[in-house]
Amino acid sequence: MKPVLVFRQSDTEGPGYFATFLDQHGIDWRLVKLDEGEPVPPSAEGAAGLAFMGGPMSVNDDLAWIPPTLALIRDAVDRRVPVIGHCLGGQLLSKALGGVVRTNPVKEIGWCRVDLEDTPLAREWFGLEAPAFTTFQWHGETFTLPPGGERILRGEHCANQAFVVDGRHLGMQCHVEMTPELVRSWCRTGSDEIDASRASPAVQAVGRIESEMAERLPVLSDVASRLYKRWARGLAT
Repeated sequence: MKPVLVFRQSDTEGPGYFATFLDQHGIDWRLVKLDEGEPVPPSAEGAAGLAFMGGPMSVNDDLAWIPPTLALIRDAVDRRVPVIGHCLGGQLLSKALGGVVRTNPVKEIGWCRVDLEDTPLAREWFGLEAPAFTTFQWHGETFTLPPGGERILRGEHCANQAFVVDGRHLGMQCHVEMTPELVRSWCRTGSDEIDASRASPAVQAVGRIESEMAERLPVLSDVASRLYKRWARGLAT
């Protein structure tokens, strides 16, 4: 089987639980380190799927890797190669398909409740009886739904939390891929950002974020597994 290509835009934002899921299910994958200057492939033909992780930059920044990444996503969609985007990755998917990325009314950092849309598509992807769950957030921008995109998850402070295109491409604003290591690393490197953003009603203190990990992460990883299993059903062979 062709590998899933996992794109890392920042050395602090690796694949986390997404890699764990791929390994547990025997899905071959390869990390593409854009943060270290590794080139963007010109085509998605050799990939079973494309996964894009997060990063502190904006998709609107003038960075050399962004235009070829947007072109690669469009190529994957044309070839029906599944794309999944986490946070910045979801914003890349939205922009590549004609959506707009702009500043969110408030910054979100920490554990936040999100609600499933009451639609067959949302239930198909999440497979949850509960209409809501607590996810992890760290972002200051948001995306619009691209043409053909259907929202499956919404939030109080950021409406567009996840969307699906063509039944196989998933863009998320939230971070379902979190692990204890990622949470601790981000709290350590992002503590100044948290301190500077405490006026936001959706930003939590480092102590609270870390103290809730043991309770929140197992539930979040279960949700992530449900999403990843549904996404992996469409992997190209």
